[in-house]
Amino acid sequence: MSSEKSRYYEVCKGFNGLDKVLLRDPRGSSAEVYLYGGHVTSWKNDHGEELLFLSSKATFKPPKAIRGGIPICFPQFSCHGNLDRHGFARNRFWAIDDHPPPFPTNTSNKAFVDLILKPSEEEMKIWPHSEVRVEGLETLDYLDNLQKKKRFTEQGDALTFESEVDKMYLSTPTKIAIIDHEKKRTYVLRKDGLPDAVVWNPWDKKAKAMADFGDNEYKHMVCVEAAAIEKPITLKPGEEWKGRLELSIVSSSYCSGQLDPRRVLQCS
Repeated sequence: MSSEKSRYYEVCKGFNGLDKVLLRDPRGSSAEVYLYGGHVTSWKNDHGEELLFLSSKATFKPPKAIRGGIPICFPQFSCHGNLDRHGFARNRFWAIDDHPPPFPTNTSNKAFVDLILKPSEEEMKIWPHSEVRVEGLETLDYLDNLQKKKRFTEQGDALTFESEVDKMYLSTPTKIAIIDHEKKRTYVLRKDGLPDAVVWNPWDKKAKAMADFGDNEYKHMVCVEAAAIEKPITLKPGEEWKGRLELSIVSSSYCSGQLDPRRVLQCS
């Protein structure tokens, strides 16, 4: 049995010749992860007792998913989306990431392995997700133009684009970061006198319905504008208002597909 060993794990062959990763904790517990699907198929405690269910009839034959264990359902769960049931991540071959992004944890006495699922042309065709994210708008209230300007609170760590977006964010910070993963760069938007911000992308259906917009151009743009929406600016005779919008580009730290814009948002 050929295998590849590291300090924390060992790679060897499993059922039907599929590669799997064996992890053993110094205290005696262990785990087993198949690169097919990034699927955890075993987790045993210090006494060797199996803690996960794995069907005795699991086939381990791609493209069928492994029955039992801990699957990765991405980018959708069940049939809640346009893809096959539970998405495609559980039916793809993952790889060991030798240069993962830093993860704040005490790993001195723990066995671990970092896996990565790299995008392919096939996935991009069936799930044309964006490689752009907007940071600086987390936890803020916004008016959603797609829902008759109903007010919501942003829940995500960052704004990403997987469908049409038309939002008006209220009382936004003076600095917003637009992070381009593919180009490894960050656009920094600085503003004064304009408390709100608009974020818009028409996505596929609306793009095709717009006479002056290319069918696939939604993949190459995102609109982020400074604005004064919630409280219109009203001037009395003789009064003056000043607004400023500054756009700059900085290179972004890049590691295994992850950009870290925190230093951009925190610096002056």
